[in-house]
Amino acid sequence: MEELDVPASLGPTEAKESKSSPIVNGSCENLECYMVLIKAEKTAIGSICFLAGPITLLENALVLAVIAATATLRQRPSYLFIGSLALADVFASCFFTTSFLDFHLFRRSDGPTAYLFKLGGVTMAFTSSVGSLLLTALDRYLCIYQASSYKLLLTRRRALLSLLSLWSATIFISFLPLMGWRCPTGLNPPCSRLFPYINQGYLACWTSFTLVLLALILGAYTLILWKAHRHESSMTSLQGAAAAGTGHARMRMDIRLARTFGLILLILVGCWLPALSFMLADVTVILTHTQQRAFAFCSTLCLVNSAVNPLLYALRCRELRVALLQLLQRLCKIGWCKTSTEDLTPRLPSAEDNNFAAITEEEMSRPRSTQLNSVSEMVNNQHLNIRK
Repeated sequence: MEELDVPASLGPTEAKESKSSPIVNGSCENLECYMVLIKAEKTAIGSICFLAGPITLLENALVLAVIAATATLRQRPSYLFIGSLALADVFASCFFTTSFLDFHLFRRSDGPTAYLFKLGGVTMAFTSSVGSLLLTALDRYLCIYQASSYKLLLTRRRALLSLLSLWSATIFISFLPLMGWRCPTGLNPPCSRLFPYINQGYLACWTSFTLVLLALILGAYTLILWKAHRHESSMTSLQGAAAAGTGHARMRMDIRLARTFGLILLILVGCWLPALSFMLADVTVILTHTQQRAFAFCSTLCLVNSAVNPLLYALRCRELRVALLQLLQRLCKIGWCKTSTEDLTPRLPSAEDNNFAAITEEEMSRPRSTQLNSVSEMVNNQHLNIRK
């Protein structure tokens, strides 16, 4: 059998890696042909995983602890969705980091069953994360477009049923390769060149499904921005000169929403689109070792997205921040801390405080009052102003 030639353009380290890859006549003999990272790439990607993995775990575990310890947050559908997102990102930090480092850095060669079980855990975590982001976006959409009947439409029971459906579907889809939908030729074409034992048909279906979820998230936030712009325009036309005078004193609501959602969507698309693009390419063409190494880096961006999610969706909520400070205060009172934090804990915000904070320039300039309890409340407060 004739071995694959090593390109002359490769450096000494890359040539050594290519010669050691057991690829014969374009076919893989074992898992080592998927372990394509060179030493420098292992160091860089390993550093990302060792840094982002623990940070992601701690952030999301903290969010889960605060929601679980606060009865009022547990009763609200919005925070149930945020808790689901945090749980999915906890799984992602555990499953992805250990599996990725075990395979690419420590070059552990598992059998088909063990490998597909690990990959199923990673797939479940990331799919549930994107699904929870979609539920969060739909929650905000309903809060704005069905403001009068929002509490009747989205009850706690319906929120729990939607989460149960999401996680059940995610677990089923993620472990389909383990249940039998795997590549019939083992490691040889038409198997995926990115994931051993994975059928290209399954990879195409999962990638398309994830792209549909991302498209729905983009659509929901686009409609929210459009609704916010319409409300701001109608408020200006109704109040006339008075609104024009105060409009210069405060930032327009739709501009604030555009900045917030623009940041959310930029991070979401920037972290997910590169990896999904490589997956789609893997279905249609045979990827080279260079493209496989590029995909390994892009896949770590999905972990980075899980590390950023708590900052974008959870810790920006004022109620959750207050609950966090109160939880820390309770821990201090039972002897976990030696110093008192009574002076550092703000009082619970009243409904009047929240409404005032949503519309005044003075409150916007204060760091602790820049965000409302949720982005949805920002638009709801405009509903109240128009009605008045």
